[in-house]
Amino acid sequence: MPLSATQPVSSPSNQSDSRKLTVEEFRWFRRDGFVVIPQLVPPEDIAELKTHTEDLMAGRLPEQQPDAPVEFRLPEMDPKMTPLERAHAVPRIHMLHRKLALHERYMLHPRVLDILESLIGPDVLALQTMLFFKPPGSGGQGWHQDTYYIPTHPDTLCGAWIAIDEVDEFNGAMWMAAGSNVEPVYPPLTDKMWYGDRHLPGVPAVDGVSVTDDAINQLNPIAEKYPQVLVPAKPGDVVFFGGHILHRSKQNISTDRFRRSFVSHYCNARSFTQWGEITEGPQAGPHSFDRVTRMSNGSHILARGDTHLPFAQPLFGTPCAALDDAETRRRNHRFIFSSVGNVANGDMDMRPAAADLQDDD
Repeated sequence: MPLSATQPVSSPSNQSDSRKLTVEEFRWFRRDGFVVIPQLVPPEDIAELKTHTEDLMAGRLPEQQPDAPVEFRLPEMDPKMTPLERAHAVPRIHMLHRKLALHERYMLHPRVLDILESLIGPDVLALQTMLFFKPPGSGGQGWHQDTYYIPTHPDTLCGAWIAIDEVDEFNGAMWMAAGSNVEPVYPPLTDKMWYGDRHLPGVPAVDGVSVTDDAINQLNPIAEKYPQVLVPAKPGDVVFFGGHILHRSKQNISTDRFRRSFVSHYCNARSFTQWGEITEGPQAGPHSFDRVTRMSNGSHILARGDTHLPFAQPLFGTPCAALDDAETRRRNHRFIFSSVGNVANGDMDMRPAAADLQDDD
């Protein structure tokens, strides 16, 4: 029997302050594979996102006009189509943070990054953005795992789903197979696709991933082993979910309600990824995809912390760790304590980690 997600208890936070993850929210995420942080994004930001989606669907953005700079120009809208028809024709748009300053800003929203620091940080790499319109009558997406599409090594992928509209079972809220974050990432049947945990002996390949028909989507029997939890959300709520959890959405059966959301994906900035090479535009070039290691970390923005791997700068100058010089990043980095063997007495001492610290063998 499908369930409805109960929000973890947490006290309201001052929206002008940094928002830290509570212990209960941390446990929720580790146990079930997702957590809903209520009212993380302030109302004025949600109003801006709502206006932006309306302008985008209506073709009113400067970047949609014929005189926009080529590198930032968005496809022009068919003037014969209504905004609703356009939303049905293009229900979601990927990677506009490389075209629009607003998308870069919400990808690097400080209150979202505060939570990510505790979930996958302190080093956070911002990978992807998606803007969903999901108009009335539009379809959903079948069971899938995000790490299937965006692999990272070590495996640290995390999504942040910002609700722009109120969402429920009628306009296509997400469903989570709570606890399925312990599952491996199931590879596709075709040998030509390298997605999934093929290195684990005995992991079966599956077909129909993301297909809404449960008879075709072979992840459905796996999802059936777990409580299927509806995740309603109010504008400003943010759903954080790991890359392994099975999740889906169903059709928007309402007659007059959109289900707009702004979704970004992140990983720990120390993780290697081969996803998202930039092949054109102002950020294209050798730095974005290493031809020797096949690494694409240079395509993505260092949001918080530091890393020994390549990273990209924010194209529109949104404040983030990528704008700091190397010395500042090192100085501000959150150092851990390390256990160091004392050869004199055999004890283990806890000392602050440092670049010049020598371990005793």
